Amino acid sequence: MAYFLIHAGRGGAALAALLGETIEGIVTSDRWSAYHRLELYRRQLCWAHLIRDFQALVERGGRAAAIGEQLLCFAEDVFHWWYRVRDGTLQRASLRSYIDNQRPWLRDLLQSGAASGCAKTAAFCANLLELEPALWTFVRAEGVEPTNNAAERALRPAVLWRRRSFGCHSEEGCRFVERMLTVVQTLRLQEREVIDYLAAAITAHRQGLPVPKLLPGD
Repeated sequence: MAYFLIHAGRGGAALAALLGETIEGIVTSDRWSAYHRLELYRRQLCWAHLIRDFQALVERGGRAAAIGEQLLCFAEDVFHWWYRVRDGTLQRASLRSYIDNQRPWLRDLLQSGAASGCAKTAAFCANLLELEPALWTFVRAEGVEPTNNAAERALRPAVLWRRRSFGCHSEEGCRFVERMLTVVQTLRLQEREVIDYLAAAITAHRQGLPVPKLLPGD
């Protein structure tokens, strides 16, 4: 299911409004500070975002470039192993073994970066070192991906709509957009026809009948 919430802020209040005060699942995200309220074992850092961060280190030059290049090579290995697990050509136990063998090397590299003397590089490496356990949730938890690409794809239509329409300007408008985006993207994830569902929902409303089910088993 896809669920959308329009909120004026991007901080902890917005996160709580979206996910609730108590998080029971696993959240795949970037390193935005609002997510720090989540326990590390309930987080999976998005490796797609991290690769962009690693590339930024390379482009910074100097010692940061050497660290960035090593991190990019490591990320390439991680995805190679992950694709094999996903395709069924590598056992998850083997992936865990590979990662466990590499984690000490990664921590040493990040510690070196945190002491590099470059303020931006040091801050990045120190932050990633603190969050390091959240790099590997996808290794231990079935159903968790190493990236949030699925969420990004679901969010893209909403981003394009906002750019074209300049967003919402009323409480009622925000609630309407949230609900429409939730319905449309949820149906698309199930490969169901959006127009058929919306027509059935309107018909049911006019006839005083129950709303058609959005999710299987509802």
